[in-house]
Amino acid sequence: MQNHGSLIYEGKAKRVFTSQSSPDEVFIEFKNSATAFNALKKAEFHDKGRLNCQISASLFEVLETHGIPTHYLGVVSDTWMAAQNVQIIPLEIVIRNIATGSLCKETPIKAGTELNPALLDIYYKDDDLGDPLITEARLDKLGLLTNDQRSDVEDLARRVNKCLKEFFNQIDLTLVDFKLEFGITNRRKLVVADEISPDTCRLWDQRTSDLQERILDKDRFRQGLDHVMEAYGEVFKRVQGAYSKPRNYK
Repeated sequence: MQNHGSLIYEGKAKRVFTSQSSPDEVFIEFKNSATAFNALKKAEFHDKGRLNCQISASLFEVLETHGIPTHYLGVVSDTWMAAQNVQIIPLEIVIRNIATGSLCKETPIKAGTELNPALLDIYYKDDDLGDPLITEARLDKLGLLTNDQRSDVEDLARRVNKCLKEFFNQIDLTLVDFKLEFGITNRRKLVVADEISPDTCRLWDQRTSDLQERILDKDRFRQGLDHVMEAYGEVFKRVQGAYSKPRNYK
């Protein structure tokens, strides 16, 4: 992509660049890198960037059809997305519909337990600290959100969960849990940011009862299972089968 500006930020799976035409916009490049366990496990997967970019774009558009604001503006190419330039809130909001993963290691809740209402956990986004789970009292001490913003973040996260659960269920996928990040636009509007993809969601295939085969997300990489990109590709195929190809930027 030729019309991006300078590099603003490089994370584990994406690079963010300025726009040469507008300070209110950025360009996001999705990489083929995969990491797990706070980047202790790393790998490169051919086509991962394209799949995550296109899946995220479609899912952002699904959210928008339900009135949920996002930073997304359109796709630029297979692996590039345009977005609003936002100030990322350094929190990871995790919504859990079914107990698995770290929740079952940290509590006596048994794996597979349905959580209704969904459990909302908040983590402080800092790799050096290991992205720790934080309490409301600690959140107050950090001063990252006003009381109104905290309420808005939780409300928006639960709206996203309702929308995505229904959408994924239509394509025979169970949304087990997922991570969200939020940003504040230059006009002080709260929006869903980052990405929504098999990197950030646990997705189980309803078309099989096999406990390993049903995994269609980054848990395949975490657990050392094969066919990682085939799983991502299956999610891509179903998402775009149910929703039209993402819109192009401008």
